[in-house]
Amino acid sequence: MRIVFNLYPDAKTKALTMSYDDGVASDRRLVEIFNKNGIKGTFHLNSSKLFGDGHIGINEIDKVYNGHEVSCHTLTHPFPNTMPRESLINEIYEDRKKLEEKAGYPVRGLSYPFGEYNQTVIDQFRALGIVYSRTTKSTNNYGVPEDFMQWHPTCHHSGDILKKLEYFKNPPKRVPNLMLFYIWGHSYEFNDNNNWELIEEFCEKAAGMEDVYYATNIEIYDYIVALRNLVFSVDCTIVYNPSGIPVWFTADGKKIKVEPNQTLKII
Repeated sequence: MRIVFNLYPDAKTKALTMSYDDGVASDRRLVEIFNKNGIKGTFHLNSSKLFGDGHIGINEIDKVYNGHEVSCHTLTHPFPNTMPRESLINEIYEDRKKLEEKAGYPVRGLSYPFGEYNQTVIDQFRALGIVYSRTTKSTNNYGVPEDFMQWHPTCHHSGDILKKLEYFKNPPKRVPNLMLFYIWGHSYEFNDNNNWELIEEFCEKAAGMEDVYYATNIEIYDYIVALRNLVFSVDCTIVYNPSGIPVWFTADGKKIKVEPNQTLKII
């Protein structure tokens, strides 16, 4: 019986993803910092507010967020738990529709407005094609979520991220097999708190780590789903990858890559 452990793309053991809400004008500066350091982020947008007055204009989201992910944050940023289902459906349907028209790809992710959600909200969002949604509940750890519709981040960017980065770089032996460092926030907070140097220093120190997969939220979701959908023989000597992306893991310490739709004998 082989001992199998999952890996990120290119046999990496860690992943870093960033998540920022509201589509405010200061996202431009944040994206520049990300791009300079090879960091990838997801930007959750309320399409009804994207008119360029303190926000990114909806007609420029494909350029501003190029190389990153555009994601839902509802149409108008309401409190989801208290809305009629019909209104809630409209909040997601219209937000997805407007964002997809400008981004040029299906928008499948979301962050809950005000961090508010319940099971009814989750069920409605799933029915409308949302596959993951970020909460505002910090775990202060580095695990992969069991339920992506209740995706709790590691922390807000005010949560001592430089110290957490040092732990992420040099963890003790007893950590999750796949580490995931997930930071969220609003870029306007760097203006309000006059601390852009925090995210600049973080991104500089987080850049270029050989064992880290730098990814958007949807890239993390798609990869983990592909990992979870691998089909192994009972003795783990044969594996089938039904997904459309390559997947990595170790078998008895040997790094294995399984191509899309490939059945592989593990030697």
